[in-house]
Amino acid sequence: MSSVAFHTLGCKVNHYETEAIWQLFQKQGYERVDFESRSDVYVINTCTVTNTGDKKSRQVIRRAIRKNPDAVICVTGCYAQTSPAEIMAIPGVDVVVGTQDRIKMLEYIEQYKQERQPINGVGNIMKNRVYEELDVPSFTDRTRASLKIQEGCNNFCTFCIIPWARGLMRSRDPKEVIRQAQQLVNAGYKEIVLTGIHTGGYGEDLKDYNLAALLRDLESQVKGLKRLRISSIEASQLTDEVIEVIGNSKLVVRHMHIPLQSGSDTVLKRMRRKYTMAYYAERLERLKKALPGLAVTSDVIVGFPGETEEEFMETYNFIKKHKFSELHVFPYSMRTGTPAARMTDQIDEDVKNDRVHRLISLSDQLAKEYASRFENGVLEIIPEEAYKEDPESGLLEGYTDNYMKVVFPGTKDMIGKLIRVKITKAGYPYNEGKFVREMEKTQETDSMAI
Repeated sequence: MSSVAFHTLGCKVNHYETEAIWQLFQKQGYERVDFESRSDVYVINTCTVTNTGDKKSRQVIRRAIRKNPDAVICVTGCYAQTSPAEIMAIPGVDVVVGTQDRIKMLEYIEQYKQERQPINGVGNIMKNRVYEELDVPSFTDRTRASLKIQEGCNNFCTFCIIPWARGLMRSRDPKEVIRQAQQLVNAGYKEIVLTGIHTGGYGEDLKDYNLAALLRDLESQVKGLKRLRISSIEASQLTDEVIEVIGNSKLVVRHMHIPLQSGSDTVLKRMRRKYTMAYYAERLERLKKALPGLAVTSDVIVGFPGETEEEFMETYNFIKKHKFSELHVFPYSMRTGTPAARMTDQIDEDVKNDRVHRLISLSDQLAKEYASRFENGVLEIIPEEAYKEDPESGLLEGYTDNYMKVVFPGTKDMIGKLIRVKITKAGYPYNEGKFVREMEKTQETDSMAI
């Protein structure tokens, strides 16, 4: 039996696609082994969001080649899509596939074994208008299942290479989304995270169908689903209809990740983002009315070319005023090939780092404030695993619907189930809690009581 080992760099979509590629290998009778062990085939799923992503991808490729010089080395993902020649130039790389035609990977591997000639299977992603179906009926190590609903992005923000790596916006057929959601629930998953490259843009390329319709259909047609989470949604995609559907839904959780990138209109213009701060604020207010207790998390880039102290403070004050519950803060990093990398007024690294630290300490403070609102309250949680810091402690950890991480004493059989936990001590990054009751059983008894 041949063995295959995977290494995934980058985002959740890449992790999802690695699982999909593993399904293809599994069907051909391959056995999956750890990346650090000797394998017949190594698949490296690469990231290109920053220049560092490229560098890390190259390091991992070389590591695989050293592990077993006789193995077939197969490179896929975003860096493979944008720079196939650079990857083919690494001695020992045998097959390169980009962010499409992954279904052909196994054919290419067989072809390589016959001919012993490196294969470049990367095509022009910009010509692709069809969503590539890749099935993931279950995940190797998760209690939350991801479900990819779209591919690509039409935005072309000045700092971002991703449209060139992923192509333009294409939505997955709603029937396929619903079929796979049901398959995941049948496999035991209680929560599904809708994911994609530009997830909230779902349906922009479909006739008479959009994200709001998909959310409605998932809720009415998927039997046994308990929670639905949207991995990320742009402010411009939070239409009145989407907000209304979310407000009425029993499944969509009280947590939205809405990328901000900057809280300054002048910086947003240079970034070529498609909203103003006034618009973003108005959407936030409307969303918080529809979902009381909502947690809003966000991404912020600091030190974008030309960012002044005043512009940075606009971002800082906006975040403080609107009480985000957690931020992912990134110092701006030049990405070769993007307009922002050619801008002349690049910011000094020390200034960037100072701003990053100021925003991170604000984020920590806001996260604690948000969590403290729920101290002594009872929240629903799906335990994911034993407490990472101390696996032998008898503690479990998992996320509440509003994305607070809770640690509490529990038993292994609770993992993956929907239970209620009382928050005994709010904090960040962890809240402490204690088990109150299991939801499934109480729902059955509740319905019997009627």
